Amino acid sequence: MKKTQVALLSILQVFAITFGLCLLGQAASAQQTPNSPSTAAAQEQPAPPQADQNAATEAKTFTGKIVKSGGKLVLTDSASKTIYQLDDQQKAQTFVNKMVKVTGVLDGASDVIRVSAIEPV
Repeated sequence: MKKTQVALLSILQVFAITFGLCLLGQAASAQQTPNSPSTAAAQEQPAPPQADQNAATEAKTFTGKIVKSGGKLVLTDSASKTIYQLDDQQKAQTFVNKMVKVTGVLDGASDVIRVSAIEPV
């Protein structure tokens, strides 16, 4: 009988310790919920803009010759040996086979210039 009581007491102590640790774990995880002020403040702050995003929205000037390639008008830069597609074919039509300065925003992924202005050089 005494052995049974000792065993039950040991089991009861282990159970009490385990239960207490579970309660502490729940309290700690409750402090990390999204509703806590520190987490909410961190979520409200916008991420800083990346350099690629800023570069993609800045207008730049490209110099070269407008020529027809594959049925479309493109700007060829002989200095850098780069060919840029032009999104505004009508503006470019006036300057076919002429040296020009194109101002616009370059989409680096597709090498397309969103043309804002074209002027002769």
